[in-house]
Amino acid sequence: MRIPALKKERTLLSLIAVAVILTVISITAFEALMGLTLLWLLVSRTRFRVPPVWIPLALFIVGTIVSLAASGHFSQGIPQLRKFYVYLMLVLVTTVLQSVHHVRRIFRTWVLAAAVAATWGLIQFAHKVAEARQAHQPFYDYYIANRITGFTNHWMTFSGEMMIALLVTAAMILFGVEPRWRIFVSGAGLLITAALVGGWTRSMWGGAFCGVVYLVWFRKPWALLAIPPAIAIVLFANPFALRERVLSSYSPHGAKDSNWHRTELRQIGWKMIKAHPWLGVGPEQVAHQFQNYLPPNESSPLPGEYYGHLENDYIQYAAERGIPTMLALMWMIGWALRDFVLALHRLPAGREERWVLHAAVAAIIAVLVSGWDSWNLNNSAVLGMFLAVLGSGYVALWQSESLLSALGPSQTTRALEACQPRRRKIHGLI
Repeated sequence: MRIPALKKERTLLSLIAVAVILTVISITAFEALMGLTLLWLLVSRTRFRVPPVWIPLALFIVGTIVSLAASGHFSQGIPQLRKFYVYLMLVLVTTVLQSVHHVRRIFRTWVLAAAVAATWGLIQFAHKVAEARQAHQPFYDYYIANRITGFTNHWMTFSGEMMIALLVTAAMILFGVEPRWRIFVSGAGLLITAALVGGWTRSMWGGAFCGVVYLVWFRKPWALLAIPPAIAIVLFANPFALRERVLSSYSPHGAKDSNWHRTELRQIGWKMIKAHPWLGVGPEQVAHQFQNYLPPNESSPLPGEYYGHLENDYIQYAAERGIPTMLALMWMIGWALRDFVLALHRLPAGREERWVLHAAVAAIIAVLVSGWDSWNLNNSAVLGMFLAVLGSGYVALWQSESLLSALGPSQTTRALEACQPRRRKIHGLI
């Protein structure tokens, strides 16, 4: 079936744009739009552009299938097979988006959608403050189990979305937004930041913090000096018990915080890994087998706690599917990180591809950091957003390679040499 090129491009861009936007609004609609995009690509006989990380991703998929087959509980693990559908987002983005111009247009709209979701989350926060007062309960006690969720069904999902959205927004502001869009993007960034802070999810705070530090380091390193005073303001001004929430990472409020439970889950995971290092206990089997791996001092699960997963990307995948399969996923992410860092090193200063590459690196850092206290790579909405950013990073990388190839070796060398004074200046400031 032959479809006019312009019509095909516009249709595909519209479909993928809506799919990306829906990651922060409705996961069901997001997956449906992914399916429509894939169908249109197949009908229009579009050639797929697959990033090189398909090799470790394929090993991760094969490892999961082998683990599932060996577990003896195939039917219970089917949801993890369906999860691979979300990984199509990576290929859909790299195939449909042909330039950084396309990435910029879609991400601007995505930032708007994230700002709308953040606004709804902040409205929820205001309602919860009022509810805590009406119930005559301390805000911390009331809110810790009733946090804002935006358009999602859980605060972990919402905070993961806001974390990635914040880093994309920050990269646009620091490296790539046009002057006429600066106020719009900056305003959206403030809303997203407020919603992330209001989500009270410490793992996502940590991931966002590390991602922002990376971005500021490579744009305005002196601005990092503003971070300690900002933290001090939060700790001493203490709006809405933020100080208590920050300090709860080290001094928990008894059973109200999940510190002890996360320690218990890590102990369960380590026991599973020791018993099944190669293939794990099987996808989705943590929820069914955790009682066999409780710490020695516990004869039964803690009441009211959730044992469906281990709240840790690394331990969860190793316990479920074995150490090799977990390492395959880490290899995929590490491969992408290496590709983007090398591309940034080669690119001359001022190129539009740089902000996309910086956003991708920051998102990877944030996901890796937050993954120590969350299973965010299994969350379809967060995973879909993360893969969209990775795919966009490869679109920028391929465009930069085309640029350097067109310039030729001598011109590329001169362009890079022109960047050296700026680089020396930056390192001198650091």
